[in-house]
Amino acid sequence: MSGGSGPAAGTELLVRWMRNCAATFAAQREYLTDLDAAIGDADHADNMTRGFTAVAERLDGLESDAVPGRVLVLAGSTLISTVGGASGPLWGSALRRAGKTLGEERTITTTGMAAALAAAVTAIVELGEAQPGDKTMVDALAPAAAALQAAGEAGVPLGEALAAARMAAEDGMRATIAMPARKGRASYLGERSVGHQDPGATSAAFIIAALEQAVADG
Repeated sequence: MSGGSGPAAGTELLVRWMRNCAATFAAQREYLTDLDAAIGDADHADNMTRGFTAVAERLDGLESDAVPGRVLVLAGSTLISTVGGASGPLWGSALRRAGKTLGEERTITTTGMAAALAAAVTAIVELGEAQPGDKTMVDALAPAAAALQAAGEAGVPLGEALAAARMAAEDGMRATIAMPARKGRASYLGERSVGHQDPGATSAAFIIAALEQAVADG
């Protein structure tokens, strides 16, 4: 861990990530609402937009010397307090666990980010009790985490590694179309949920893409 005052480069990166998430959900609100209306309550987009908008606003008051992990812990706590339904607790717990995994490190490496994303997936699985194949956000996040870990072990730079993670998330997202839902509101539809892309997996892919963009914009 390195010392020093002022925000670490990794902190600025993660703030950009959270702001990118807020912008993405605002831009994709109608699309996500349409996906959720087909198999859910049609409130997923509103929840995600409201939550990440609140996160972006909360980060305006971030301590000037905050470490990167603090960004995600604060973001997670904000989501838990502002978003109803399943999305707030799940994403809130995921980001809090990811932030705690980063700890006091001031630099974001590929291996560090891979460990944080893996911890986020674990938090979601523990809380939501969903597994790959259940037609949930896990179907996008688990492959993304695995791709990022493999890239980190191979010594791939963060931007390139996140491109692989984003593609894995998008593949996982598209794979949910053929799955029957086994968790959440969509599970009530049983086989009738087949043929519809899961909105939670779609949001997860958006969030990974937002992180990739944050690195590119740095």
